[in-house]
Amino acid sequence: MNERNANRVGQVKEVTSLANPLIKDIKSLSLKKFRDQQNAFIAEGLKLVIDALDLGWTIKTLIFSKSGLGNPAVEKTAARTVAAGATVLEVSEKVLSAITRRDNPQMVVGVFSQRLLPIKSVRPQGEDVWIGLDRVRDPGNLGTIIRTADAVGAKGIILIGDTTDPYSLETVRATMGSIFAVPIARVSVEAFLEWRKGFDGLVAGTHLKGAVDYRSVKFGGRPTLLLMGNEQQGLPDELAGSCDGLLRIPQAGRADSLNLAVATGVMLFEIRRDALALSGEA
Repeated sequence: MNERNANRVGQVKEVTSLANPLIKDIKSLSLKKFRDQQNAFIAEGLKLVIDALDLGWTIKTLIFSKSGLGNPAVEKTAARTVAAGATVLEVSEKVLSAITRRDNPQMVVGVFSQRLLPIKSVRPQGEDVWIGLDRVRDPGNLGTIIRTADAVGAKGIILIGDTTDPYSLETVRATMGSIFAVPIARVSVEAFLEWRKGFDGLVAGTHLKGAVDYRSVKFGGRPTLLLMGNEQQGLPDELAGSCDGLLRIPQAGRADSLNLAVATGVMLFEIRRDALALSGEA
């Protein structure tokens, strides 16, 4: 590994070997065990890295391919990373492909510190909307829900029980950068139910046994927590029992349920539409 005092891009370490210890550590972030140990995760793409820096996230390492040399945005981002006291690595496309596990990787990859909210700091007010997700298994579903939550202006997501990791490569990719904009808390079922006791708003859950059409509920004028169940099993009884109402999304075809991310999106946009209608903005 060569050290450069590069006048091109601040201070850069050039790495060409997959056996380099820095690269091994970064590659290990594909596994949850090492993400947890390092309290870190990988985000791909120059725009995502810039957005994360603009939002105040802590960058640990910036990795860019040689093709990024001479790109003003890459050079500026590298300089910001060095100024923040983090490491900048210039690597070959082979190394970048190994890190991202993609044949055609993005030109820039960032390693960031994880950021999870303690549940006690989640205090919805006004017309805030939060989403509670029970044991989500699919990283694509979770990433899409985080992206949708960002799109509707929801305040954050509470992951309940044994959920997939919000900081996995697959989940972060599916968020399209919204991982940096949507606060996330992670709790056990017991901790959630304890927190729910102090929640002074509407808790609405979707359920196959729900008797109320989701379109008939008035969501505006108070905080709302939308509670969505696991992909296969839906809400368990203890979480369903914590809801003020169990809602259903009527279906016309043979399918008796929707994909979790789709159902969450339908519900979130109805909550947003209802709130806008109440305020006269719809």
